[in-house]
Amino acid sequence: MTHPVLGPRALNRALLERQLLLTPSASLTALEVVEWLVGMQSQAPGAPYLGLWTRLEDFSFTELETLMTERQVVRMVLMRGTVHLVGAEDALRLRPLMQPMLDRSFRRTPFARRVGEVERGEMVAVARELLGREPLGPAELRRELGARWPEADPGALVHALRLWAPLVQVVPRGLWSRGGGPRYATVEDWLGRPMESGSVGAALDAVVPRYLAAFGPATVADVQKWCGLTGLREVLDRLRPGLRSFRDENGRELYDVPGAPLPDPATPVPARLVADFDNLLLSHADRARVLDDAYRTRVMGVNGLVRGTILVDGFVGGIWGIERTGKGDRASATLTVTPFVPLSAEDGEALEAQGARLLMASDPGAATRAVRIGPPAP
Repeated sequence: MTHPVLGPRALNRALLERQLLLTPSASLTALEVVEWLVGMQSQAPGAPYLGLWTRLEDFSFTELETLMTERQVVRMVLMRGTVHLVGAEDALRLRPLMQPMLDRSFRRTPFARRVGEVERGEMVAVARELLGREPLGPAELRRELGARWPEADPGALVHALRLWAPLVQVVPRGLWSRGGGPRYATVEDWLGRPMESGSVGAALDAVVPRYLAAFGPATVADVQKWCGLTGLREVLDRLRPGLRSFRDENGRELYDVPGAPLPDPATPVPARLVADFDNLLLSHADRARVLDDAYRTRVMGVNGLVRGTILVDGFVGGIWGIERTGKGDRASATLTVTPFVPLSAEDGEALEAQGARLLMASDPGAATRAVRIGPPAP
């Protein structure tokens, strides 16, 4: 059977459309977008606010704060062993699926050797009891667990607990307006109901098409990169009768859900701001559909840092960030764009207008706000 071939621009436009970055939504709610994206990376607590702002025509930062305080969304370690913002139902659904990957991830860290002979089940049970009384921060957990197992490294015990037990970071951590250090509760205690149980295979059969709908068409390697799990070829083979198949220009098979949009590769894309740590850049093994490898190290730095980017003709063409100084009536916020490529006058104007609107939303209390677009970086 011959599969249609999709080039980089076709994959780019499909990804942007499904990520709501080709045409931001005027009808979806913030919760619906978080659920559609199967979560948003939240290593930086503020990143989902920016990510939602870029995807929704009318997004207020207080909308996400309300979802967090009402426990409709939570922040917890999930895909790729990183902190994600997910809907409450997805938290209960996805966390059990990620446990094999989290176990594998922990075994590869130096912490695995520093927990000593601590029995996993016993430590998790003790921690559940502690956290059932009240949420605790890392220092408190180090003190409590370290006293129980003095032969182990207390920091290693807390790191193990984050991967062994389904912990959420409770508010005010993650609130844009005030935030705070991490404090943990179990997802069952925080949401008041248990995690989903049942067939892992059936759960994967439901989750993988959701990934394809929001990120596809995609290879097996792409799906595995997104979630961190392995052995998913079997899942896609099982789902194949209900999927569409394509090939990329390198001959790799791409899977997709029926009816998902495939815009014309020539569809114009205005210059656009993309949030730091955005899943747009983190959910494929081959990032060429949006990020040229020549720019990767400028965008993805040490310690897992992923900078905010700009899209030029749909592809990463620079980085941006906000610098905040002063307080009160001396507070200022400056959004600086550093292009990698020359910008047309139209693109420059689009980025300047977006930057001004974003600063109004992100820094309403700033006495002065400015957008600066620099020359192309060498």
